Amino acid sequence: MVKLRANAPGRLPPWIRVKVNAGAQRRQVGELVDGLQLHTVCQSAKCPNLAECWHRGTATFMLLGNSCTRQCAFCAIDSFNPEPVDAFEPTRVSEAVQRLRLSYVVLTSVDRDDLPDKGAGHWARTIEAIRRRSPHTGIEGLTPDFKGRRDLIAEVIAVRPRVFNHNLETCERLTPPIRSGAQYRRSLDVLRIARELAQGQVAIKSGIMVGLGETDDEVAATLRDMVGAGVQILTIGQYLPPTRRHWPLHRYVTPEQFTAWAEYAKELGFVAIASSPLVRSSYRADELATAVLGPQPLHQPA
Repeated sequence: MVKLRANAPGRLPPWIRVKVNAGAQRRQVGELVDGLQLHTVCQSAKCPNLAECWHRGTATFMLLGNSCTRQCAFCAIDSFNPEPVDAFEPTRVSEAVQRLRLSYVVLTSVDRDDLPDKGAGHWARTIEAIRRRSPHTGIEGLTPDFKGRRDLIAEVIAVRPRVFNHNLETCERLTPPIRSGAQYRRSLDVLRIARELAQGQVAIKSGIMVGLGETDDEVAATLRDMVGAGVQILTIGQYLPPTRRHWPLHRYVTPEQFTAWAEYAKELGFVAIASSPLVRSSYRADELATAVLGPQPLHQPA
């Protein structure tokens, strides 16, 4: 694997600069999300691609409120004091997908360790509600770890999202201080269980951030663990601290290094890879899914 030198933290390098796009389509998405009282991870996690994605008329909806029962050191989402589960949220999300005429939608959620089923039932109901209204829409689920419970992973896989995604986020050494309540090996088990249950009908996806203090060797080891767990789609992006209170940035990684990691991942056997500084988990998600599963079918399987 080629090892390339990364820049030290400091002033934003030119490849991190984000072009701000305005326009009618971005306003339409924002107004619809606000009007239906929905949350998007685009807003809550301060995604650098919000302008581009909303300008294109796409968004990632966040389920189960806007407050998480965990407190990850990298995340901008509020922690603790989770909201009551909104039984009508699946209907409102499905309405938004239909009104925006989305061909592909990504769902994610906060962790809800306070719930007996960790939110899995709500996930399944939302996917089913979208499919009833928009049978042509591809659905990707970026899920929490559900505490590693096979029955809860199975509940989500059973409603056949196009992609099951669970992010590893970082290397094994940095998982305890960075991922609150998570376990590196448990996340690998989640991916392994999902791949087994999917039986080739659902693509398995995961991603990591870099710049958290990991070494190049640790990135390589993490990629090997991911492909060993059955991951087919890989995303790698640059970590950018949401505020000064969050985990500190250790380095800006060059675009050349991201390319080197993509080449290494291809050698390992990943089918679809997005690796560049501004890549986030849901960025160009439909294209990555198509690379694994082929074109979106006219009707999703029941």
